[in-house]
Amino acid sequence: MKKLLATLLMIGAATHLTSAQAVVSLYSGTIPNSIASDVKETSITLPNGGVRVSNVVQPTLQVFRPAKDKANGTAVIVCPGGGYVRLSMDHEGTDVARRLTELGITAFVLKYRLPNDHSQVDKATAPLQDAQQALRLVRQKAAEYGVNPARIGMMGFSAGGHLAATAGTHFAKPAGETTDNTSVRPDFLVLLYPVISFTDSLAHGGSRKSLLGDAPTPEQIRLYSNEQQVTAQTPPTFLVHAQDDKTVPVLNSVRFYEACVQHRVPAEMHLYPKGGHGFGLNNKTTKDSWMDRLQNWLDANGWLTK
Repeated sequence: MKKLLATLLMIGAATHLTSAQAVVSLYSGTIPNSIASDVKETSITLPNGGVRVSNVVQPTLQVFRPAKDKANGTAVIVCPGGGYVRLSMDHEGTDVARRLTELGITAFVLKYRLPNDHSQVDKATAPLQDAQQALRLVRQKAAEYGVNPARIGMMGFSAGGHLAATAGTHFAKPAGETTDNTSVRPDFLVLLYPVISFTDSLAHGGSRKSLLGDAPTPEQIRLYSNEQQVTAQTPPTFLVHAQDDKTVPVLNSVRFYEACVQHRVPAEMHLYPKGGHGFGLNNKTTKDSWMDRLQNWLDANGWLTK
């Protein structure tokens, strides 16, 4: 009986250790651009098992590693969507990360801070600071995670797509004050039904309001309209959208693709006639799999080669 109890305790300890290693804090010390507040993170589980997180104050990375014999050295940081109000952690986060590991990719689900005037000095820059810190952290620990620091991409869904696109167009001048010179440029972008533009005709109003408030200036709108921020240095980009998306107009992806073409940034875009918004891994209106298309694109660019 004592041996059985000891074995169970060892298994429990090992499980706890594995769990603890799977989630890492984004910052080792004081979280930049934060203020003391009574804001507390909330997490709810939906009847279908979906997980929604809001009021994030302690940003983290959840690590998903492929089997050692499959690992190819490529990493992807996944930014769930949720209108900059909440994070859809399952179907736009952990589910996708597990699928990426099947391709030999080491995936990191980013639980980033959502804009909040009560817990942040400048709510407009907090999500970008976290995305950039995630890139720094993965690059700095590349050897530990078994990844190539020059093969770290960023994937985002909906408002998480806006964050990923912002990271892919605002890396020349990192957000906030930092003396860390680690590159915060993603090596490639994967954008799923992304919020791209904050212009009146294309913006997802909720995302713009959450990030910039009720009355953003023309300068703020231009700065965070990422189709206007594309340059020749913008990373190669893969886009997916549905034409009948009533939440984020499909022209968000089209305008970003056009900007990539204008600046000769390699880009591939897949548009489906139906699918709406927020379909995650599975657009049920088609037998086609965007993940298969993504696998082909990654393979063609050498990111699935060991």
